[in-house]
Amino acid sequence: MIDYKAAGVDIDTGNEIVNRIKRRVKQTFSSNVLTDLGGFAGLYDLKTLVNQYEHPVLVQSIDGLGTKPIIAKLAGNYQYLGYDLLSATANDIIVVGAKPLVLLDYVASAKLDANIIETIINSMCRACQENDVSLIGGETAEMPGVYQTGEIDIAGIITGIVDKNKVIDGRFIQPGDSVYGLASSGLHTNGYSLARKLIFETAKLTVDDNLPGSTLTIGEALLAPHINYFKFVDFMLSHALEIKGMAHITGGGLLENVPRILPAHCSVRLQIKGWPTLPIFDLLKNIEPLPIQDLYRTFNMGIGYVLIIDSKQASHLEKLAKELGTYHLYKIGEVISGKQEVELCS
Repeated sequence: MIDYKAAGVDIDTGNEIVNRIKRRVKQTFSSNVLTDLGGFAGLYDLKTLVNQYEHPVLVQSIDGLGTKPIIAKLAGNYQYLGYDLLSATANDIIVVGAKPLVLLDYVASAKLDANIIETIINSMCRACQENDVSLIGGETAEMPGVYQTGEIDIAGIITGIVDKNKVIDGRFIQPGDSVYGLASSGLHTNGYSLARKLIFETAKLTVDDNLPGSTLTIGEALLAPHINYFKFVDFMLSHALEIKGMAHITGGGLLENVPRILPAHCSVRLQIKGWPTLPIFDLLKNIEPLPIQDLYRTFNMGIGYVLIIDSKQASHLEKLAKELGTYHLYKIGEVISGKQEVELCS
């Protein structure tokens, strides 16, 4: 007899996953969450929260992990993918000065593996707890015919809040401002299709091979978790640092993301020797002589987040960064007159 399970969708496995993750997910709930896991919708009480803002504005973003889960499959290591999801989404909304509140996730594959999904959700919950974000709902889908066997698609929607009069949108950026960058841990969640092509097809390397210039394997370097910059930004803003603009360096690299926050009359000149090069990027550069523009348009090249401030605020920023620790901050360039472009200087 043909039934749903025979067609490739196992409802029992889906229910098992929910039962496994339920307790862990509820640990992320703040007192504002009004619903339990498993309902049709997640409810979040805004009454006490909005009273803290003069003109509260909701901020949302959606993102996914691209083909990074393919590396996780090759390495048999899924423990950071949930962490990646929160960072990828949260970093997109903190650029306007928002505080992340809630996350919704989507995890899908041709056939659900309860152990793998549990590992992913557990890491998502850990990341949420570290950043005071409530995981108030999600979708776990089994779709044979849409996804190839063994592959996983992961995406999420994050919602945050910011005061309208404190939105950071780059409008006050002007020539002479200083450009700072926060170090990335590696590729984060972008550029994996090209990286896989270069490393596994062109160079014939594997995830178990040692990464030259590092104590890590290639798999470990590629799976390094996406850094979440919320605590850095929150610390700076709470200590009266005046930030004019911020950019999360994702798909499009430094060349495509920095211009998104620049006024029409401004460009940025980056000193590409102003920060250390990670071994994974050295490997990618050495496999194939790619044009420098392609490298900086595809990969973050070691800078995961950019801040633009008045040059008079530079010492204040550097002092606060040293006080906070954890993150690596570099002066990487300056704002110049131009047409919303990034100029790379060596």
